[in-house]
Amino acid sequence: MLAFAIINCMNFSKEAILSECTYKASRSSGKGGQHVNKTESRVSLFFNVEKSEVLNEFEKRQLKESLAIQLSKDGVLQIDVETGRSQLQNKKTAQNKLLKLISKGLEKKKKRKATKPTKAAIRKRLKAKKRTAEKKENRKKDFL
Repeated sequence: MLAFAIINCMNFSKEAILSECTYKASRSSGKGGQHVNKTESRVSLFFNVEKSEVLNEFEKRQLKESLAIQLSKDGVLQIDVETGRSQLQNKKTAQNKLLKLISKGLEKKKKRKATKPTKAAIRKRLKAKKRTAEKKENRKKDFL
């Protein structure tokens, strides 16, 4: 629901983004017995960020930067889901993942304000350093 709320406050809707997605079904990997071996419940969702008509250029650029690791060379975001037993359930899960990724990628990051440590924190650190130095000094043997 969070992803839906964030996307609705942007200039496009959930349905507009999902209409630009393409899907591919395949057999799930791993163990699972007869059900997994004969049904195509795994869903791969593809969303082309570069060719999207819903996103403006600024949003595309921002998504490319924030999702750079997950995008292919062509600017396609691929999400694979095979957790559920049904194809429909996996499709909905993939759609929710896409909406969360897009909303998180379009969030404005807060600028970090440079701060100095407090005087108490500095005193505490120096006191700890002095204690450690004294402890190590006491370990030394006197050879005189």
